[in-house]
Amino acid sequence: MAGLKRKAPLTDAGVVEALIRRDQLASIRRATLVSLPVSTIIGGVIVAMANRYGHDTLGWAWFAAILIINIIRTSLCLTPLPPLAGEKSTARRFPALARLPVEKYLYFFWTSSLISGLLWSLIFLLCNGYTSPQATFYLTVVCGMTAGAVTTGVAYAIVPISFFMPVLLSVAGCLLYAGGFDNNALAATVLLYLLMITSISRQSEASFRTASRLKNEADAMAQSLKTAHENSVLIAEQMRYRATHDELTGLFNRTGFIQQVEQCTPNGRDTFCMMLLDLDGFKMVNDGFGHATGDRVLSEVAHRLREVLDGRFSVARIGGDEFAVFYVQQTSDELPDALATKLITAIGAPYLTFDSGRLGVSIGIYQSQDMNIAEMLTRADEALYAAKSGGRNRYHMFDAPLLARLSMKRDVERDLQRALAEKKLEVWYQPVFSNDGKNIINYEALLRWKHHKHGWISPADLVLTAAMAGLSEQLMRFIFGEICGMIQTLISLNLDHIFVAMNMSPRDASCLPIDECVLKGLKALNLPTHMLEIEVTEETAMDTIAVQDKINRLSEAGVRIAVDDFGAGYSSLSSLRKLNVNRIKIDRCFITGVTESANDQILVKTILKLGQALGLEVVAEGVETAEALHLLSDFGCELIQGYHLGYPAPKQEIITRLKKLEAQKKRALEFPGKIENEFILRCQHESAPL
Repeated sequence: MAGLKRKAPLTDAGVVEALIRRDQLASIRRATLVSLPVSTIIGGVIVAMANRYGHDTLGWAWFAAILIINIIRTSLCLTPLPPLAGEKSTARRFPALARLPVEKYLYFFWTSSLISGLLWSLIFLLCNGYTSPQATFYLTVVCGMTAGAVTTGVAYAIVPISFFMPVLLSVAGCLLYAGGFDNNALAATVLLYLLMITSISRQSEASFRTASRLKNEADAMAQSLKTAHENSVLIAEQMRYRATHDELTGLFNRTGFIQQVEQCTPNGRDTFCMMLLDLDGFKMVNDGFGHATGDRVLSEVAHRLREVLDGRFSVARIGGDEFAVFYVQQTSDELPDALATKLITAIGAPYLTFDSGRLGVSIGIYQSQDMNIAEMLTRADEALYAAKSGGRNRYHMFDAPLLARLSMKRDVERDLQRALAEKKLEVWYQPVFSNDGKNIINYEALLRWKHHKHGWISPADLVLTAAMAGLSEQLMRFIFGEICGMIQTLISLNLDHIFVAMNMSPRDASCLPIDECVLKGLKALNLPTHMLEIEVTEETAMDTIAVQDKINRLSEAGVRIAVDDFGAGYSSLSSLRKLNVNRIKIDRCFITGVTESANDQILVKTILKLGQALGLEVVAEGVETAEALHLLSDFGCELIQGYHLGYPAPKQEIITRLKKLEAQKKRALEFPGKIENEFILRCQHESAPL
């Protein structure tokens, strides 16, 4: 079967039959190729016998015909086996014949065998119809040739039958023609011999086909099992690859990255470096240009990482736009800070899809000789958080202050649930005033917790820790319950015109049932919906797919909606319209230096005009000086919030001040001009919005 390339094995009956036929052809070829030299030699002996007894011309003519047919049959034997259906022949000898189907080959073999048999049947011409004294020699030769044909043609009965049938019929015919009891008896014997070897040939072919079928079916089964095994191995490899690699970028995923890092064995001398990279501005690219562009950007970032980092570095995509790099410092000539600078430059280079400057990267770095992967990732993540807090395209090394902060976060996470259960958390309230500083419009609820070890914990850390500990909903319900209590108190003081604002983080707005919790809670306590305001950040306002239905349900029920930190992120007018926003709060970063910065003044005026055009209330938060208050009043900002007018304070203190304030108002009505307008509330505690 040289020169053939078989495709995937098939086991249907048609293909098995084709394989059997080709096995028959291969066997006939081998046997014929062995028998033809013997046939030629015997033919030469017959020519010699014919020359001796005066039949030289006829003998040589007969032998020449035998040589020609033997050459033809030898050519058929030397031609490469033809291909099966679906196979491609690569034969170089007799290419025209090699392209013929198996059945055509078999046809040529039995027809050439028939021609050879017809030539051998003419031997009677050399011995006077088997009546000359040499008849015994010729009969012996004929019997030997026919018996040999049977043994060499066991695979395909028609080939030996087509050879010995004309030969033996010729012998029987000549003997019957000669007459006599002896000749007739010999003729009958020849005919009986003919029937016997014909039957033997057919039985031999049947046995050969059975053996061939069993062999080919076994081969097909073995090949099928082999293919199934190879496929299962391939599928297992693919599943293993998919389990350890990111499909989009081809980098390791978190699982594969950890497995790769675990292969490094610490020897006490090596220093390991873990870097976490988070893309700056990727959400803006995703929202502005679509997720398809975002995917192309992630693939391009992965490509740039591969260009900078060779095989000594383990690189992974472990989150949406977060990547990780791990390496042994002794294997690289570059220090971590130099490498981080190179990565920031590579990732910050312009992209074809959008204008340059939109995308950057922040990097957190942690170095250690201790191979604790979970701890390395945690500390690198803490460093990443510090880098992002400092702005875009920055890196930060994990240091002692971050270690203290990490320890604090772990303590807070451990103690938060108990603090919630024991109600050790507090909700303080900061007022929002009219621009004259005399009238309180509403209060903003701010979360406070004084930890026994770390002191006051910032609301941002509390919210993040609650999310990590799975306590977000419990914390949200606690804050809402406290706010409901404050609303009840305001109603009891006949101050139902003052409402309370509740901050909602992006994650809580997306993941928690805020609409269900708020509406059911207000209804259960019979509280008016207009006395509650939900403050969401610009990021939440942009994420309309996740929060639009929840916010709209609240708005339709009468709950006020405000966008906090407006101007610091990336809002769209359509988002403000879809969310039925009542109020926007100018981010404190524009207010802090508004008296000195012309740019901040322009931005503040623009936001005020935008709010006026859209019919929205505008609050300036972070007002800490009288100069800023007067400037904002001149700009037409009607609502003010900040330390200059009022610090956050606990509920009881707020209630006490409200009672004093109402008493002062009554006295002012009774004795106009005698009571100064001192409604500015102060306290000594620090504050930061939730």
